[in-house]
Amino acid sequence: MKVEEKIVVRWLGRREYEPVWQAMKAFTNQRYEQTPDECWFVEHDPVFTQGQAGKPEHVLMPGDIPVIPVDRGGQVTYHGPGQLVCYFLLDVKRKHTGPRAVVSALENAVIEVLASYGIEAQNDPEAPGVYVNGAKISALGLRFRKMCSYHGLSLNVDMDLEPFSRINPCGYAGLDVVDMASLLGTVDMDDVSQRLLTSLQKALNYRGTIIS
Repeated sequence: MKVEEKIVVRWLGRREYEPVWQAMKAFTNQRYEQTPDECWFVEHDPVFTQGQAGKPEHVLMPGDIPVIPVDRGGQVTYHGPGQLVCYFLLDVKRKHTGPRAVVSALENAVIEVLASYGIEAQNDPEAPGVYVNGAKISALGLRFRKMCSYHGLSLNVDMDLEPFSRINPCGYAGLDVVDMASLLGTVDMDDVSQRLLTSLQKALNYRGTIIS
């Protein structure tokens, strides 16, 4: 199997944000032509991350939650327990695709997973992410360096949504945010993770998966 057809999947559990971010950057800086692509699944301790387009006025009252400026696209968002975060360390050029196609593939994978639970969701060409009746359930923010990506997406599964009220999510004042549990009741994070992995593998055209 060709290197571009397989992806290494890492289940990181719950981690602080900054060490994982630094590890993504180090991986991207050190990868070479035959380095397999990777996908990291993680839950983070509570943190606000401010993307490169972020404006300070969109951080309203962070309180005791740290705010970390980062090098992804987009503006401010929140990560916390009960939110599934997926980071994509991909050689986009080797996959014969481009940044916009990667973003669309990720959005479509999330929409497919939500549909498997009976949740009708949509993307928005003007504002990357996935929405349910206008409320954001999944945020996307990637960084592309020499056509290699890192950062990724978050999917709100079963979490405390209150911290989103402390920011203008993704730079939009008054944007509603929702999680799967609010729509369905109890949701199993492991089940969501497995369904998302299957959809991502299909959307990004990987034939082989190496679990680490």
